Amino acid sequence: MTPRSFFAATLLLAALSAQDALAAASQVQVVKVGVTPGTHTQIMEQVRRVAASQGLTLDVVVFDQPERIDAALAAKQIDAASFEDEPHFEAQCKQHGYALTSVATTVTFPIALYSRKLTNLGQLQRGATIAIPDDREGTARALVLLQNYTLLTFRDSAGLHATLGDITSNRLNLKIRQVPRAQLFDTLNHVAFAVIDSDDAARAGLFPARDSLGLEDARSPYANVLTVRDADRTEPWVAQLVAAYHSNDVAHFILTRYQDSVRRPW
Repeated sequence: MTPRSFFAATLLLAALSAQDALAAASQVQVVKVGVTPGTHTQIMEQVRRVAASQGLTLDVVVFDQPERIDAALAAKQIDAASFEDEPHFEAQCKQHGYALTSVATTVTFPIALYSRKLTNLGQLQRGATIAIPDDREGTARALVLLQNYTLLTFRDSAGLHATLGDITSNRLNLKIRQVPRAQLFDTLNHVAFAVIDSDDAARAGLFPARDSLGLEDARSPYANVLTVRDADRTEPWVAQLVAAYHSNDVAHFILTRYQDSVRRPW
């Protein structure tokens, strides 16, 4: 090879290497994660920073309408989602036929027992009246919490679909009133305690870890989940995303920012 040919070949290789580098740069994957405003957005921004330090680029896409997120994920408008609890996610997939799967737990927004009359559950009197949400999911979730605090039991077969009719024992003969969620806070002057979810409690200035008599465990079956399409579940970026979410940095942020009123199930 002549010097001129060698020089030309070197230039060609350099040009090809530059083209390959540009092509690789253009193919860097950006993973779009759908979230709702507020806590999920705040946490995912921390996840994004951790992921970036590990070579994964996230685009946090905020949806004002939660009901649009699963549909957007199924339609490939986003790549992952973090906004709903496992039972709600499973119900949505069943109702709409979405080919989606949960790959990790994220955070739990605990329902809790709030009272203006009691300072601990040991003061609860036989025959006292309590209030729980009147919707199907809220009722079941409240009954699970009450069973966890040994105030009642219900049929095992009822699972996460328990109703008042499934109660098998009520050791203090508590009177259970089912009340619309929006009205539960107003019942606190009239009942021994009310079971109120995290969102409604926050709107009333109540925080589970600070103000409740008892709250849901972090590893509740109602923990929120990180979801992806079935076809993507084994993609390398999924494991990277889960690792970033479950990192020590994100765990520290959740604890210091929310003081256990948003709980970590992992």
